[in-house]
Amino acid sequence: MTKGTTADKPGLKATWRSIRTAMHIGFKASPGRMIGLTVLRVLTEFTGPLQAYAFKLLTDAFIAGDRGAGIRAAALIAGTQVVGDGMSWLLVGFLMGLRERVGQAMDRQLIDLAMGVPGIEHYERPDYQDELQMLRQERGQLANIPDATISNLGLIVRSITTIGLLAAIHPALILLPVFGVPAIVFGGVAERRRRRLQEQVIERARLYYSLYATATERELGKELRIFGVREQLLARHDDLSREVSNEVVANENGTHALTGLGWIVFALGFIAAITLVARRVQTGQATAGDLVLTLSLAQQINNQLTGAVGIVSFMMRSARVGHRFVWLSDYAQRATAAVVPAAPVDLPDQLHDGIVFDHVSFRYPGTDVEVLRDVSIRFAAGSTVAMVGDNGAGKSTIIKLLCRFYEPTEGRILVDGIPLSDVDPIAWRERMAAGFQDFAQFELSALQAVGVGDLPHIDNRVAVQGALGRASALDVIEDLPDGLSTQLGRTFEGGVELSGGQWQKVALGRAMMRDHPLLLVLDEPTSALDPQTEHALFERYAGAAQRVGAEVGAITVLVSHRFSTVRMADQIVVINDGCVAERGSHRELVDMNGLYAELYELQARAYR
Repeated sequence: MTKGTTADKPGLKATWRSIRTAMHIGFKASPGRMIGLTVLRVLTEFTGPLQAYAFKLLTDAFIAGDRGAGIRAAALIAGTQVVGDGMSWLLVGFLMGLRERVGQAMDRQLIDLAMGVPGIEHYERPDYQDELQMLRQERGQLANIPDATISNLGLIVRSITTIGLLAAIHPALILLPVFGVPAIVFGGVAERRRRRLQEQVIERARLYYSLYATATERELGKELRIFGVREQLLARHDDLSREVSNEVVANENGTHALTGLGWIVFALGFIAAITLVARRVQTGQATAGDLVLTLSLAQQINNQLTGAVGIVSFMMRSARVGHRFVWLSDYAQRATAAVVPAAPVDLPDQLHDGIVFDHVSFRYPGTDVEVLRDVSIRFAAGSTVAMVGDNGAGKSTIIKLLCRFYEPTEGRILVDGIPLSDVDPIAWRERMAAGFQDFAQFELSALQAVGVGDLPHIDNRVAVQGALGRASALDVIEDLPDGLSTQLGRTFEGGVELSGGQWQKVALGRAMMRDHPLLLVLDEPTSALDPQTEHALFERYAGAAQRVGAEVGAITVLVSHRFSTVRMADQIVVINDGCVAERGSHRELVDMNGLYAELYELQARAYR
């Protein structure tokens, strides 16, 4: 297990908090069902001991020849059976509805936790991914925590009632449940061993599921077949499966032996209790009904212990799952608190100075390597700034810092003199627009796949048409059978699959939805387009950028490997090995005869 996860056993305080959180979600999701389930669980637990006592009365009445008492006892048996069955049916209805509501609420909270963190650091943290993977596998248990907790309450009620009836026969019989303690304890130990093993193999399990996803995802199908990796993938999958299953089987053999030992102890107590009451019946100190009651209650205790072992094991599993849920919730709160200022500063409606990187350095969390070192850049208001450099130079990292996906390790970023760290990340992104190389393929209607770039106008056809026009992407919509109403992607019936270039144009249209942003980021958003199309596209962008720049001082930041596009920028920044190597206009950088001139000449030579 990766360091920093919840691999260590959660303490009582953490366990209680996990259960309390699940119960709170349950009452919030469906208060009526939670109350109804609690009442029914408690009432149902009385029927078993009461029916056992009725059989005692019936036995004694039969032996004594008391017909009236026998009829009353039989009526009590029938009544408890009918009432118990009726409440059981009601329980099923309440329980199914509750699980559905709680499951939906849990899923919504998980989505909110993953999406609610302002940055993207958590997507790249192994400990977070381990916790999330475990939670994905077991999130159904979260929905069962409320019922399991209520079942524990019912179990306590039945145990108290059972012990009271046994004590009435003979005080020594109250020790019978004690003989069941080893079964519960050993069951808990067995469950801890299972969980420990599961956490030890989680990284291998993630790889196991990754291999499965690799083999079944549509996007990877072409390369898998071209490279003929089927046998290799199956072999790795089989090796992992065999390795993990061997450990699981060996562990299960040990846990079953341990659990069996606990049940042997209870069996000895069971035999002793029946022997004690049978001898008392022989000596006239107890009735035959007492023996029937003891047999019935002993069997019920056996069933209760089976249920208790199951509930304890389930609660331990659920507490772990709940603990992961709480861990993720705490992580999201900490991550949010770290970047959301207590008193956020409002952004200006218009930029006058621009954005400044002031001696910014950055290391990705969990690493010691500085991917940016002492970077100082001024993005002037109303300007278009292009960044170039080799792969891995640090260009995309600068974009991530501009978008506040990460915070600088050292230095600061200023927006018209305001520290960007003093601005709410959500408020900052509301004044941004962006297009990325690794764009999303939203399988929505074409209208919404573009409109999601500005949620208040997601269904505004005029706004979407305007954005597509600014992105030179109207041709994509014109080729669709139902225009903007066309379902994109073949996941859904009737959906239309787009080419890579068409998907990229849809993403560019999305980036153009906000027509007056303070910052437009274009991080190689046209990599799937041919150079001529890209050049024509950026000529239009340059004109639009000048217009918006003049109106609100908007800044356009462009990352591209194609110098025919880059040369249109007002300023070009050359990034090399995490530092600013050169800066200036295209002509100035060519005249410097430095790194930019070398890269430009290499690319120009390829087109000659």
